Amino acid sequence: MPIYEYRCSKCGKTFEALQSISAEPIRKCIYCLGKTKKIVSLSSFQFKGKGWYITDYKNKDGSEKKSVPAKKTENKKNKNANIN
Repeated sequence: MPIYEYRCSKCGKTFEALQSISAEPIRKCIYCLGKTKKIVSLSSFQFKGKGWYITDYKNKDGSEKKSVPAKKTENKKNKNANIN
């Protein structure tokens, strides 16, 4: 479950809440019962290493690479087994 951050408009305190994505937002401050607003907080992860957009999906000129579907290959063992 994600952790959401809220700020109270009355007392100005910030608090966190562990909630499911489908849960209703908290409307009252846990400290003073004032009106709260969900705020966007900084994420705690970074994309490092190979396998991300800049290194694998972007051409040097800034355009995206076109994906090409892989070719299907038939298994020769299965093809020969059906002949008998």
